[in-house]
Amino acid sequence: MSLSKDYLTRIVFPVLICCFFMSCVSTKQSVYFHDLPDTVLAPIQGNFEPVIQKNDILQITVSSMNAEDAVIYNTPSMAAVGGAASSGPQATGFLVDDSGYIQYPVLGQVKVTGLTKAQLTKKIRDQLTERKLLVDPVVSVRFLNYRITVIGEVARPQVVNVSNDRVTVLEALGLAGDITAFGKKENVMLIRESDDGTRTVKRLNLNDRSLLSSPYYYLRSNDIVYVEPTKAKVASTNTTRQVLPIIISSISLLVIILDRLVIN
Repeated sequence: MSLSKDYLTRIVFPVLICCFFMSCVSTKQSVYFHDLPDTVLAPIQGNFEPVIQKNDILQITVSSMNAEDAVIYNTPSMAAVGGAASSGPQATGFLVDDSGYIQYPVLGQVKVTGLTKAQLTKKIRDQLTERKLLVDPVVSVRFLNYRITVIGEVARPQVVNVSNDRVTVLEALGLAGDITAFGKKENVMLIRESDDGTRTVKRLNLNDRSLLSSPYYYLRSNDIVYVEPTKAKVASTNTTRQVLPIIISSISLLVIILDRLVIN
């Protein structure tokens, strides 16, 4: 049986058009930077190298022409406790106390908070040289507890340990399995805590090209990234919570009625 022209006009075509627009909206919501053309972006202004904060754990390695003289400076003060996503043997390092100092061999208390790795490297090297403790020392500093927390509408909410001391918000989301289809890419919350106890909350739009040049594009240690769910996800969750008990109760009632009928 062939379909009439009137049927196609009134029923089939409107359905196809609706499906087309729904597909377009869904695709637009599921991609990043959907309006970003082929271009070269200006570099981020300023220095966004991570700085040392209270409770950081630092690995400091010192070498010199006389290896025996340098051994004492490679004795860490504690074992570094890994985050939720860590595995393998524990590393060891120097804990930054609440006053912003580390207790370093021979040099004693060294103020480290607010410094970058490069600045602390120079500070320790200069003190070792000025006090004639080592000849031409080579100093290396790295973080042992650099981690980011990613929660909300992502595939694998978790604490992400960062090994290279530098991570972007896109990399952190990728390590957490990416944003789900129910996550708001245009309203990702970044929570950042400073040494003075203040917290900064910044809303990020992952569809806005300006993010790529934003100071918030690179994350800092202990940043929290929260992906908010869409209204559709919240509505579906609430509906499921409301309807599921009714369905279960109805099935139970039906089973009881059928059981009584069978018995009679």
